[in-house]
Amino acid sequence: MATIFASRVAVSARPLTRASSSKEEKVRASPPPSRVARVGAPVVILERHRNDEKNGRRASLTVSIPTRASRKPQPAAASLPKRALSGLVAASLSATLALGGPAHAEIRLPPIDQDPDRCERAFVGNTIGQANAVSDRILDLRKCAYDGKDLSTKTLSGALMVDASFKGANLTEVVMSKAYALGADFTGADFTNAVVDRVTFDGADLTDANFRNAVITGATYEKTTLTGATFEEALIGKEDVKRLCENPTLVGNTRFEVGCKN
Repeated sequence: MATIFASRVAVSARPLTRASSSKEEKVRASPPPSRVARVGAPVVILERHRNDEKNGRRASLTVSIPTRASRKPQPAAASLPKRALSGLVAASLSATLALGGPAHAEIRLPPIDQDPDRCERAFVGNTIGQANAVSDRILDLRKCAYDGKDLSTKTLSGALMVDASFKGANLTEVVMSKAYALGADFTGADFTNAVVDRVTFDGADLTDANFRNAVITGATYEKTTLTGATFEEALIGKEDVKRLCENPTLVGNTRFEVGCKN
């Protein structure tokens, strides 16, 4: 029995000569495809048998092929440098905090702030990290009522506005970046010249809201009521136009203002 080592599964061996009683027989190492084992096993064994009709014996050729199993294993997560792990954790955390977008997972919010003056903080707003909604404290405006109130020019980045009421509120030139306004009521609110960036309006009521000359990017409007809302001269992102036009409550001249094709 002869043994041949190859570096690839495709075997290329020279003809082997075996003496017999009448003549020399040549046996080639060309294994049938059905006998090739999958890569990943420690060794692949290929055998081919040939019967010696004259002598009643059977010649056998065995080829042992090393596989890729000898490669070094990939490093586990526990062996990664601490700096790399910190980067992965930070990236994951940043993705979780980015509430706006065309689709997002269910958000688990912290308990409502028990500060009795928490609703008054809207009249001050955030002053740190306005664009990225970073602040030293969460601006928790959940279930607060600002009907007819003047919040113009305030920075409400990162504000939690779930089930809050802003009916007829003055929100001109307000900055809302990554605000979470799920189910909030903005009926008749004035967003003229406002910056509405990555705001979650899902389930909110924007009936008769005025977005004249506002900048709107990355917001979501799933099950949002947009009846009578106006977007005259507003700067609206391409994806926002698509999502707004898919909302069945956006009708009439408002669709023309948004830029819907039909």
